[in-house]
Amino acid sequence: MRRYVIFILLGPFIGGFLLLVASSVTSGFWQPPVSEELGKLFKVFFLALPYSYLFGFIPAAMTGAVDDILFHIKSIGPNLRLLLTGAFAFVATLILYGTMEGESGLLHNILYGVVGFVPATLSSWLSRSKPMATT
Repeated sequence: MRRYVIFILLGPFIGGFLLLVASSVTSGFWQPPVSEELGKLFKVFFLALPYSYLFGFIPAAMTGAVDDILFHIKSIGPNLRLLLTGAFAFVATLILYGTMEGESGLLHNILYGVVGFVPATLSSWLSRSKPMATT
């Protein structure tokens, strides 16, 4: 249960921020001076945060389920589980978000894949150990 909570709390937060950055980069928003645009970026991020959780709740829970399934396969170590969970999330977000725009290309695909890879691997890494017993 702890694994799912970690994925659901961190996934939409980090993924929403990275999705905003990826969309900004692919649309050409990043122009000098960057300091003014960083303020706009954080303002939009915090305004869109409820929607990140609304639309990111189910994908984060599904990624947590994949991580949980891989956790119960004894032949898969924690590092391989982390990479497999990240690869699953990379492909899933690339398909989900990468096909929404008319653009395609290596930078576009990498940016949208990283939107899923980073929160999934971070959440998988944070949920790597079993909780300590309280006796």
